[in-house]
Amino acid sequence: MATVTFDNASRVYPGQERPAVDNLNIEVGDSEFLVLVGPSGSGKSTALRMLAGLEEIDAGRILIGDRDVTDVPPKDRDIAMVFQNYALYPHMTVADNMGFALKIAGTPKAEIRKRVEDAAAILDLSEYLDRKPKALSGGQRQRVAMGRAIVRSPQVFLMDEPLSNLDAKLRVATRTQIASLQRRLGVTTVYVTHDQTEAMTMGDRVAVLDHGVLQQLDSPRRMYDHPNNVFVAGFIGSPAMNLFDTKLTDRGVEFGGAVVPVDRSTLSETNETSVTVGVRPEDLELVSDDQGIAIEVDLVEELGADAFIYGRREGAEETDKPFIARVDARRPPVKGETVYFRPAEGHIHLFDAKTGQRLGD
Repeated sequence: MATVTFDNASRVYPGQERPAVDNLNIEVGDSEFLVLVGPSGSGKSTALRMLAGLEEIDAGRILIGDRDVTDVPPKDRDIAMVFQNYALYPHMTVADNMGFALKIAGTPKAEIRKRVEDAAAILDLSEYLDRKPKALSGGQRQRVAMGRAIVRSPQVFLMDEPLSNLDAKLRVATRTQIASLQRRLGVTTVYVTHDQTEAMTMGDRVAVLDHGVLQQLDSPRRMYDHPNNVFVAGFIGSPAMNLFDTKLTDRGVEFGGAVVPVDRSTLSETNETSVTVGVRPEDLELVSDDQGIAIEVDLVEELGADAFIYGRREGAEETDKPFIARVDARRPPVKGETVYFRPAEGHIHLFDAKTGQRLGD
């Protein structure tokens, strides 16, 4: 196995002024599962293709282990890639698809068969080895693509949104299988997705990109509890964190009719008279009138064990995102009702109103 290093790696497409990937610095540990996540156009797939050798690198370098592979052809990088569309040969059987790269490399037939059968056993594909891809479900095709990567015994797995073509229920089951399989095999893996729930549940660490710039690289828990900036705060978490600007006072920050106390050392980090406040939906508590922020309920989303209300803050613009709070699923507010919320003690996030950077620990 091997480590992977992006060392100030950049990619600028011809005719574009802004880099698709801008001075990316990431070190992926041996056997680590790293997830690159971000919205469309964030540069995550470009970064993966740079690592694979499918995109040129305009500045910086990429290393696999101690080897600089910046100018090494893709076939010589000892990586295996799983694509979004699986890229299976329709005229070949499952066994032939899985063993094709080994056949091209001149591996003896007996060894190919053994490695294919071993991978098929791991992936529960043994009974499908003689079938063609058209006879398989989407989830089974995805596992065949995984098997093709496994039989090569590469130093690094690269996965480019491999679950995006699956239905919601199958995605949940398959992402669990992939994460479990990666830990069993111990292969260094770089996984790209736009789905932050996928990122949080699968990765040992998560790298959030926006417009080609790394916003934060951290464990899922640390990223959820301590987002570096407003972008990460709003992107990570489902439902999303509530974010809005409010005034500073000598005692803390205004939260509707209440003032939430904030450590003075935190307030001293900004010269602004207002800050951006963030609070997770599950960290809000229902309170009596004027003891919090007033929310007019527009929608109640009942999910069995949980219920979420979506509403509008007093004075909020029509274009503002809805305010979201988790409430008692057995006694949720009703549509049209006005309720008041206050953040639980110690569960408020503050960001500089101009730079968007986190204030405090």
